[in-house]
Amino acid sequence: MKYLLLWGLIFILAIFIYRVATEIQESAQFKTISLSDLITDSDNIEEVKIKGNKIEGKFKNGELFRSYGIADWGFINELIKKGIKVNVFPEEKASIWKDILIAWVPTLVIIFLFFSLVRGIERGNARAITFTKAKAKMFIPKKENKVTFSSVAGIDEVKEEVMDILEYLKNPNKFREMGVRPPKGVIFIGPPGTGKTLVAKAIANEADVPFFYEVGSSFIELFVGVGSARIRDLFDRARKHSPCIIFIDEIDAVGRSRGAGIGGGHDEREQTLNQLLVELDGIESRGEPIVVIAATNRPDILDPALLRAGRFDKKVYFPLPDLKGRIEIFKVHAKRFKVDENVDFEKVARMVPGFSGADIENMLNEAAIMAVRAKKSKIDEETLMKARDKIIMGAERKNFYITEEQKKRIAYHEAGHTMVAKLYGKEQVEKVSIIPRGKALGVTLQIPKEDIYIMDKDYILKKITILLSGRATEEIIFGSESTGAVDDIEKSTEIAKKMIYEWGMSSLGPIAFKTKDEYVFLGKEVARHEEISEEIAKKLDNEVISIISLCYEKAKSIILENIEKLHNLAKALLEKETLLEKEIEEILTTA
Repeated sequence: MKYLLLWGLIFILAIFIYRVATEIQESAQFKTISLSDLITDSDNIEEVKIKGNKIEGKFKNGELFRSYGIADWGFINELIKKGIKVNVFPEEKASIWKDILIAWVPTLVIIFLFFSLVRGIERGNARAITFTKAKAKMFIPKKENKVTFSSVAGIDEVKEEVMDILEYLKNPNKFREMGVRPPKGVIFIGPPGTGKTLVAKAIANEADVPFFYEVGSSFIELFVGVGSARIRDLFDRARKHSPCIIFIDEIDAVGRSRGAGIGGGHDEREQTLNQLLVELDGIESRGEPIVVIAATNRPDILDPALLRAGRFDKKVYFPLPDLKGRIEIFKVHAKRFKVDENVDFEKVARMVPGFSGADIENMLNEAAIMAVRAKKSKIDEETLMKARDKIIMGAERKNFYITEEQKKRIAYHEAGHTMVAKLYGKEQVEKVSIIPRGKALGVTLQIPKEDIYIMDKDYILKKITILLSGRATEEIIFGSESTGAVDDIEKSTEIAKKMIYEWGMSSLGPIAFKTKDEYVFLGKEVARHEEISEEIAKKLDNEVISIISLCYEKAKSIILENIEKLHNLAKALLEKETLLEKEIEEILTTA
């Protein structure tokens, strides 16, 4: 009956809208003029229709007009004398259905919607005011295609860390009997793509409990109180499905330190954070088997109250995978694709240092697309390397037109990078190419021989020297500089500044001259640096300039000492456009 009434109202409303739209369309065809103007301009009238106080007609030029007023018989006779066709119709009686459509239908629709809204709120099951309800998606564990710990690779230490969460969800009474405070708040910290969401889903599936997924930014709205209402709704839903897991991704969107916003303690984000803190305390007081897991890659900006003991006090760090981890991740993701059995995953993993689990999956997916495009039945090692190159360096722009003069400058620029890196650097030079990729007109690809976690001063200085070697080569060969080295200059300057300002590698001693404090102004984060005296600032700038100058002169000296090797390398690049490691070694050893 309820749905029948609703569809009836919708049908009547549609008729009402149609009638109103029709009248508006008809009215747009007529020019409205006053009765006095009509009498004055009567010589130009062709015909007239009179209905009560409404006068409609047409001018001799074809234009339609409409006027409102009482047309007396004197006016009508005057029109007839002028040969104008006049039609007089009796006044129409007002239609009761028209009155109902115009006056009552909108009112009835509003009353019906308000009634439905109130009934939904009273019953509590209609989610009547949706903008105050949490947008969290609930996932129920399934036997098929579900994420388990076997689906997660490369983070064995993380798996061990979260096992107590799994045990608590499976058997919370065992923890209570021992007097253990349950691990209700866990925060996952790590770079993007390292498996934070994946591990949270794996815990829920292994424990066979529901999993609520929410993003921190979805709690923040323009209207005050909406965020805190959504927090309450999320935890209310979780209590109905406990034991369960609530996963809040990018919690830094709502969990930033309080007192930094324009609104002080009264802005919407801080009200939302306060409600989240209250709900976390409520879990412990009720003893509910609910585990709240949050993820962030910026733990330094979170409010201290969020990380105190009893809330998100358990911190699990997700590092980028090492070589062993990358091999395992490749093997796990390779099960989804058709990969050639001859692919050496260890060799491939060595070629992608710094890749996260998401990067590796993306590389395999890109390789699969390339294999389909090349009409290959399986993904081979060559295709994987092409996918890696596309992700790191960008897609090749083979049809990009460039003059021979510019091509020669690019070839010498990249030859300078390659030669200095090969003769002086500590990293493996895998390939060099002058085929434009992405924004770059040429690329020299260097791969660390092993995973690097600590860089000494010698390694850093050599890295700056290699970056500046392209610019140095242009100056030596062409006698002038170009804009082609802009990216190298920016990177080398940034590294030199970090050496002096952050890493304490200056003659002033092991002192850091930069703080990580931040404050918010008009919604934007602004870095606040520690105040430095003018004298010290001048010394620091001179140190940066000294490092850049020293490395630049070193690059020039290496190039001048091996100028013939440089010419041979550039000549080979101009001929082949891309040189691999073996070809580079042959050219440099035979020159």
